[in-house]
Amino acid sequence: MPKSNSHKQKPMGKDVEGQAESTPMSTAMEETKRLGAYMQGKAEDATKAVGAGMESLGSAIHEHEPKQGVLHNVGEAMATKLEGGGRYLESHGLSDIADDLGNLIRANPIPALLVGVSIGFLLSRMMKRS
Repeated sequence: MPKSNSHKQKPMGKDVEGQAESTPMSTAMEETKRLGAYMQGKAEDATKAVGAGMESLGSAIHEHEPKQGVLHNVGEAMATKLEGGGRYLESHGLSDIADDLGNLIRANPIPALLVGVSIGFLLSRMMKRS
């Protein structure tokens, strides 16, 4: 005798109104996305603050550097680089910086590899000492 289908089960993942159920996994994923967006915003703010600080330091060096001589040349070069780097950090977001870094690595793979190996070597030496 066939079973009666008088009480059908509701489809999995749906509640009575047809909305997606709030499972612990989906809640955790939503919370992770929200936290990620918050952290990204904070990182962007910090990057802009560092850029503003670099630009300010460059301006201060310009104001207080000697008017001539070797120290003038060094101070001028340092202040110009700090101001330029500060403007770059303020105007570009972290995603732009990551894109620029990726393009630089693609354009110069051998030097990038050597820098990575060197950093790894130095970090391993530092870790052995501690």
